[in-house]
Amino acid sequence: MIDEHRDGATTWLTFTRPENLNAFTIAAYRELRIALQRAESDDATRAVVFTGRGRAFSVGADRSLLSGLLPDEQRRYAGEEFAALLDTLSTFSKPLFAAVNGLSVGLGATMLLYCDVILVAETARLRMPFTALGLVPEAGSSALLPARTRWADAMWAMLSSEWIDATAAHQMGLAWKVVPDDELLRETAAAAQVLAALDPKSVSATKRLMIEGRQQAARMANEREMVEMRALLNRE
Repeated sequence: MIDEHRDGATTWLTFTRPENLNAFTIAAYRELRIALQRAESDDATRAVVFTGRGRAFSVGADRSLLSGLLPDEQRRYAGEEFAALLDTLSTFSKPLFAAVNGLSVGLGATMLLYCDVILVAETARLRMPFTALGLVPEAGSSALLPARTRWADAMWAMLSSEWIDATAAHQMGLAWKVVPDDELLRETAAAAQVLAALDPKSVSATKRLMIEGRQQAARMANEREMVEMRALLNRE
């Protein structure tokens, strides 16, 4: 699922299940977490970029995780790996970029809230689809989205489950920049290189100051979300 390569001081983590719109399996949660931990400990890596292959950035969790047919042991394992990935994302000390190349849905959208700089292609579309699925937000997004964007936009995105186009993502404060599709990777690489050229200790310290409290806020929000999710799934 994760293609990992380094270009200079930037490590690129590309989601590579285009036939499944880069949906995440349990193994993919683990693979991404390990790739991030490897980049964290690699002194030669000074910035990390997420992007997707094909027409999607990621449409979130794979259908196999949402069918309700997953054995209890696998469901517990999925929850553990999901939580471990969120913890790794929330504490990642180096600049984390997202080059959103296409559809960004569910976890494919909520994971952006852990990224520091988000560039979106002009044709990209994002969606928080939870109410349309009879569910509630996940990954701490009920706290992270309104903290990052305008309150009214965050509330509408969560309540309505409507699509968010690239321009709207920029206007609401989620995306830093909208770029032509064929310029997305080049523009993201250039931005990553700017930060990679700076003193890494200074950059990491500045990021820590900027995101102070996010891990606790996200964890507490995720716990509340799971309580509401279980209540919805267990209703008669």
